[in-house]
Amino acid sequence: MKSRTVGDKRRLRARMVLMTADDLSTKAIIATLDISNPTLNKWRNRYLESGVEGLKKGKTRPSRIPPLSTEEVLALTLIGKPVAATHWSCRTMAEQVGISRMAVHGIWREHPLKPHQVKGFKVSNDPLFAEKLRDVVGLYLTRRRRPSCFRSTKKAKSRR
Repeated sequence: MKSRTVGDKRRLRARMVLMTADDLSTKAIIATLDISNPTLNKWRNRYLESGVEGLKKGKTRPSRIPPLSTEEVLALTLIGKPVAATHWSCRTMAEQVGISRMAVHGIWREHPLKPHQVKGFKVSNDPLFAEKLRDVVGLYLTRRRRPSCFRSTKKAKSRR
């Protein structure tokens, strides 16, 4: 295989299978490709099980994060708020749920969550906020027939 688009790992796996198909001995394949016997057997078996698709990607191990922890992290992130902070951090969430901070980070990355980036409109606690808002918005919504422009012309006192 001389394709530039195929990675080295895939090329090596394909060569293992092709050399096996050419009836070369196991020792000859191991010596030629400089691989171990368990590696050769693993990719031969993977090819027999899944065909070419089995050679494309190595098997990943299953997640070590319990599914209940994942659900709890998602629920707390989307609904809850930490006691003494404005938003969740990986460390505070990990402490709350009882998993590692890297596990929390992985869950957030898997479900594109960024609790430190708060989106939304925050309403002021000012009791006169509604009146002030109405006044400001009213300036933009009501058109005046003769627009007014005010200019202040104060001259600075010059030193003599």
